[in-house]
Amino acid sequence: MRPLPRLILFLLLQGAKGNSGDGADPEEVVAVLQESISLSLEIPLDEEVENIIWSSQRRLAMVIPQKEGQPATITVIDPQYQGRVSFLEPSYSLYISNLSWKDSGSYQAQVNLRTSQLSTTQLYNLRVYQRLLKPRITVNFEISGEGSCNMSLTCFVEKAGMDVTYSWLSWEDSAGTDHEGPILSTSWRPGDNAVSYICRVSNPISNISSRPIPAGPFCADPGYPEKSSTFFCLLAKGLLLLLLLIILVVGLWVIRVQKKCKIPRMQKLKRNRMKLRKRGKTGLSPA
Repeated sequence: MRPLPRLILFLLLQGAKGNSGDGADPEEVVAVLQESISLSLEIPLDEEVENIIWSSQRRLAMVIPQKEGQPATITVIDPQYQGRVSFLEPSYSLYISNLSWKDSGSYQAQVNLRTSQLSTTQLYNLRVYQRLLKPRITVNFEISGEGSCNMSLTCFVEKAGMDVTYSWLSWEDSAGTDHEGPILSTSWRPGDNAVSYICRVSNPISNISSRPIPAGPFCADPGYPEKSSTFFCLLAKGLLLLLLLIILVVGLWVIRVQKKCKIPRMQKLKRNRMKLRKRGKTGLSPA
């Protein structure tokens, strides 16, 4: 008696009736926005496949594997994936390029088997994330009458998306004092060590840290942010005035050079006119 194929034996043991994959946990797949991803498909080697139906929110594509020297027949049904999907042989795994936010969601591959007249389904959950930009930090502080300074540091990342975590680290503390969340509340008193803080932001595909933010200057000198801003404004104005001065000097030099070149030409023209007049007088004969 010919032994039952491993797939059929598995389906029978699981009590499946014509379909497997119901109730199975989907495979979690993480991908990067505008990049590519492959949803790997496993097909039993001892089974002949009739066709493979890929679906997402709706039917995505149908693949009829190659047989007897005939090429595979691939039909992309969902226009959202036209020109962006291909199927990697020999298992015809789904390959998606130029991923967008809309590609996130559930996928399934239904493999219909010819020899056993059964089908098996593989499930996927695709999550698309964007690589994080460098975080920005805003600082709010309040100095009490006793000289203590209460600070609130807020960490922000543009277009952060979903599943983003924030943590704060002390730059000087080798143990790394951690604080979870986008907002850090701390205090500082005159005489305390000058502590700097770093905001670290991460998601499933990337993590990035901010530059160190010193707490002391904001509290020791309440005008620190304004003074720093004023310094840069004065520096910009000074550079602008210097540029205008250079342009003015260059313009005056060009005008002076042009005048110097023009004077010899005028003198030469006058000399030529004088010669012509003399020649005219010597050429006249008395009547």
